[in-house]
Formats: sequence, structure tokens, C-alpha cells
Amino acid sequence: MVHAIALSHLRFDEIADAVQETFCRALRGLSRLHQADAFGSWIGTIARHVVRDVERARATQVEAREEPLRPATQEHEVEARAALRVIRSLPKAYRETVAMRVVKGMTGPEIARCTGLSPGSVRVNLHRGMKLLRHRLQAASELKSTHRIS
Repeated sequence: MVHAIALSHLRFDEIADAVQETFCRALRGLSRLHQADAFGSWIGTIARHVVRDVERARATQVEAREEPLRPATQEHEVEARAALRVIRSLPKAYRETVAMRVVKGMTGPEIARCTGLSPGSVRVNLHRGMKLLRHRLQAASELKSTHRIS
């Protein structure tokens, strides 16, 4: 879940450090966690704070380069980058749950346990987020086809 949160917001080269920083902060603050069943939402919140900190730090840097994905072919690389851009463009309410489903293959109940959201909320977010993702990917594909023809 922590990896999916980072992936849905950060560049590829920032993800591993963000995940590590999340778990370091969690370890340092573990004594403040009073309910074990709240662990998923607690660590998710920490991950979101780390992501926010990384994004702020990046905003102050001049260099902005695309993350290197390593798919099998150049065509797959282009498709993977496009899909990741679309996931990152989704409304915040859908972005992380869709990334957890698509990238990590998590089920709705797993996402609910990890995020602290109700199973119903996860279902709604996944349904709406996946519908929007399909729509945006289809629109991007059609636009790409149109440009190829012209």
C-alpha cells in the first residue's frame, strides 16, 4: 500500500526512498499507535505526508525529468508512462485506490484494511476511478490514433 501511494504521486526514482522514509517514520512513532487495527490507515497517512514532503522538495529543485520505467519494449514504455500519467491525473479520492488495484493487484477488502476506508467507500472509489481511468485512456488512445492518421 505504501508503495502504491508513492507510485501514484512520485517519480520512479523517488519511490524507494519515500517508502523507506515512511517506514522509518512509522518505526520512530510506533509508540503513538494505540490501536493495532488502525495500523493501515496510520501508515497510509504517514506515506501521504512523506509524499507531500518529497513533492515540496522537488518543487524547489530546477531539474525536472521523467522517471525511467523499464518495460520490455519501447511501445510498452510509452503505454506504461501514459497509463501512469492518467492514474496520477485522477481526482485524489480515486488515485491511490486505483493505483493499489492496478499496480499492486490489491483487492477491495485489502485496500479497505490498509487505508482505513470502509469497504463500501473503496468499492465506490474503485468503480468511479476505474471508469474514469478507462475513459481517459480511451480518449488518449483515440487522440493518438487521430494524430497518427493526419
